Amino acid sequence: MIHILVVEDERPISDLILLTLRQAGYRCSAVYDGLAAADWLEANTCDLVLLDIMLPGADGYEVLEYIRPTGIPVIFLTAKTQLHDRVYGLESGADDYICKPFAPAELVARVETVLRRCGRGKEKLSMWGVELDPVQRTVLSGGEPVELTPREFDLLLYLMRTPGVALYRDVLFERVWGTLPDSDTRTLDLHIGRLRQKLGWQDRITTVYRIGYRLEKEENT
Repeated sequence: MIHILVVEDERPISDLILLTLRQAGYRCSAVYDGLAAADWLEANTCDLVLLDIMLPGADGYEVLEYIRPTGIPVIFLTAKTQLHDRVYGLESGADDYICKPFAPAELVARVETVLRRCGRGKEKLSMWGVELDPVQRTVLSGGEPVELTPREFDLLLYLMRTPGVALYRDVLFERVWGTLPDSDTRTLDLHIGRLRQKLGWQDRITTVYRIGYRLEKEENT
């Protein structure tokens, strides 16, 4: 499983990042200052570092200098939003630069993009005879390709990462569309209906009363 180190000194923000990434199927560790990050990396390894810039102990630029020889990709996640800050961060060697506040869906998408670009993309997901490749963005059902729209693919990807979990409509909408829905969630219902039809999953993606949807787990998973 892909392992991500989160280096963020504000605990509520760190907790939000951890929750978002764990729900997306990543294993995460967290430290809260720059020196602790260096100590952690001396004793452990990971596939990606999410790194704040304004940290106690050692700032993000100093930590980045420590990380660069390891080849581990780094995404700056910071409140420094000025153009010259973003340019300097990227020129310093960061693989991406995300400004706070951020949408959880954007964070997951940017993480996946960097991992894919660095050859550390996630493994294929397989369930109920359906195989999904997050890197190639392909879906096979019974060995045959299934044509999905980008939204349908993202929705299926999120469902397959959270089997057996009853997912609220608002959560699904935010994760896939990147925004909270208005009072009309028929767009989500339509996409769920299309996935059920294309995959033959009428009894696999179940409706959870007053909550949303759940992808049923296979008995052996």
